[in-house]
Amino acid sequence: MKKPNDAIELLIGDHKKVKAMFKEFEGLTDRSKIGKKKIADQICDALTLHTIIEEEIFYPAVREAIKDDDLMDEALVEHASAKELIAEIAGMEPGEELYDAKVTVLSEQIDHHVSEEEGTMFPKVRKTNLDLVQLGEVMQARKDESS
Repeated sequence: MKKPNDAIELLIGDHKKVKAMFKEFEGLTDRSKIGKKKIADQICDALTLHTIIEEEIFYPAVREAIKDDDLMDEALVEHASAKELIAEIAGMEPGEELYDAKVTVLSEQIDHHVSEEEGTMFPKVRKTNLDLVQLGEVMQARKDESS
């Protein structure tokens, strides 16, 4: 698989992987508890790493470049909400009450967050003079050290 050329491509790649994992989760039956746990754990791990690189590296650079504090603040609040659900899901087992519902709600929240980033934030970032290739390299290095 080829490496992303810049920070935005890296994040979009993450978005696609997580979306595919949510779709895989949705396709599993209640009888597949081990499969559900495995996929849900992968989703939680991927989203945790994704939020780390966004919050530590991407968002601070973007906040400075696009000067849209409302958009950036909303993204951070969405992250906080997702982190709460991720912690709850990680501490549960399939078959427990509300397990599937929490994964579904997380999926819906992530869909909304991704649409905001890809539809509003990323186009604004592309219009700035941020060095997205260099930023992407820093983000990839941070991902590599955490995984």
